[in-house]
Amino acid sequence: MHISTQPTAKHGRRWRLIAFVLGLFLTAAVVTVRLVVARAQPILRTRLIQTLSNRFQSKVELTSLNVSVIRGLEVSGSGLKIYGPSDPNPYEPGVQALITLQEFHFHTGIRNLFRPTVHVDTVYLKGMELNLPPKESRPEFTKKMRSQTRKMSVVVDRFVCEDTRLLINNSNPSKPPLEFAISDLKMKDIGPGQPLHFDATLVNPKPVGNIQSTGLFGPWHEDHPRDTPVQGDYSFSNADLGTLKGIGGILSSTGRYAGTLSNIVVDGTTDTPDFRITTSGHAVPLHTEFHAIVDGTSGDTHLSPVKAKLLHSFFTAKGSVTRIRGRRGHDIELDVVVEHAEIEDLLKAGVRTDPPVMTGPVKMRTQLSLLPGEGDVADRLHLAGNFDVQGGHFTNQKVQSRLDSLSIRTQGKGKAKQENPQDPVATHLRGIFKLEDGLLSFSLLHFSIPGTQVDMAGNYSLDGRTFDFQGTARLDAKLSQMTSGWKSILLKPVDPFFSKNGAGTQVPVKITGTQSEPHFGLDFGHKDEHKVFQKDFDSAAKH
Repeated sequence: MHISTQPTAKHGRRWRLIAFVLGLFLTAAVVTVRLVVARAQPILRTRLIQTLSNRFQSKVELTSLNVSVIRGLEVSGSGLKIYGPSDPNPYEPGVQALITLQEFHFHTGIRNLFRPTVHVDTVYLKGMELNLPPKESRPEFTKKMRSQTRKMSVVVDRFVCEDTRLLINNSNPSKPPLEFAISDLKMKDIGPGQPLHFDATLVNPKPVGNIQSTGLFGPWHEDHPRDTPVQGDYSFSNADLGTLKGIGGILSSTGRYAGTLSNIVVDGTTDTPDFRITTSGHAVPLHTEFHAIVDGTSGDTHLSPVKAKLLHSFFTAKGSVTRIRGRRGHDIELDVVVEHAEIEDLLKAGVRTDPPVMTGPVKMRTQLSLLPGEGDVADRLHLAGNFDVQGGHFTNQKVQSRLDSLSIRTQGKGKAKQENPQDPVATHLRGIFKLEDGLLSFSLLHFSIPGTQVDMAGNYSLDGRTFDFQGTARLDAKLSQMTSGWKSILLKPVDPFFSKNGAGTQVPVKITGTQSEPHFGLDFGHKDEHKVFQKDFDSAAKH
């Protein structure tokens, strides 16, 4: 039996030929890819540096650039620095870059590389720092940029940025730039003559928290950057007020803004369900609604007005938040008006005593100043104003009872019972005050109940270590009328010495000592004949 081997030999030669052709093709492909990669990297590097140099009319530095064509054209790099025509940040020593990038990468088709304009869908950036020049330098800077806009050979549709810092500089080298930390930033629809769509997460340093914002920015006004339009919405949640020494609570805020970069109108609300001042330790709900105008180039803010609700009390404020030359932070200056409030709400927020020592309606006007710094809010807070409590009552029944008794005596009713003993006497309390460096000073402190009026002046430290008040008590009754029996007879001869200026009795009084050991008394030798008055007066004043 004979078997032919001729077809098998033909098939073997055919497969060897196919294998040879495939090998040749793969070799050519590998060589081509290597050539493309070898050519792509310097071409792209040149294109990138040329585009940026033309755009900013200054030198460009690039530490590394890596190119891969395994899945299209993939480019990554690091250490990119773009300098402007002048130093944008006079506050820092040396010449600072206009734009600094720690890392970047993007992907595009290989064919894009050989077109006049390289089109990139998305560029991913990490560790970007933007140094906006001082406003005095911006017109010249933007004019040079505009003249080179048409020379751009790389177009990007969308930027995705991680860990971005925006510095808005000023020409004074002693004044630090306004700084914004942006943890995430997405920008799209980037092009001349149209607004830029953005989605950003800003890191607020104090109080610590993240601000989410979406909106439109632009189109950019090159001749007058301050007139560039901006609008959007924001939300600020889980902001820890505890990062500000002296206060605490978790704040949230939402709102809208619109206008130009130098005149942004903001309307929003804040809620802090557990707001507390460290000196009191009491958590109280605080809600505000505000209308503000913000200069985005300086950070200065004008509030007009802020409407606030603290527990069941309402107040309004107007003023400004501005930067101070040579210091980090902002100076807060407000005019505060309290028209519909309860004294117990304010005491609960500011004083550790629980329950609050007094109830009743209060009105107050004050100028508030909070200077920047790292110290406790209470030490940096300055106040100057007046307050008026009408119809106040003390929550401690023993104290209120003693005031009721004092009122009876100083009206000359002796130990007679009140016609309506179930109705406690109302207290009127008003004053003119100033708070500075933790010391509360009163140029006038007026206290009155039926039969008794006391006018004093003095100082009280918020830490409770200092009491120092002097003044005058005026009583309707004479000394002899405040008691009965043989004591009344013995005091009649001294009545004329204390009946002054239309008062039945007028005597000097003082309060000294500390919060733990206050001393109340008459402001002269504590003579025996005044012990009857002083016993009742001291009992009431001590509480």
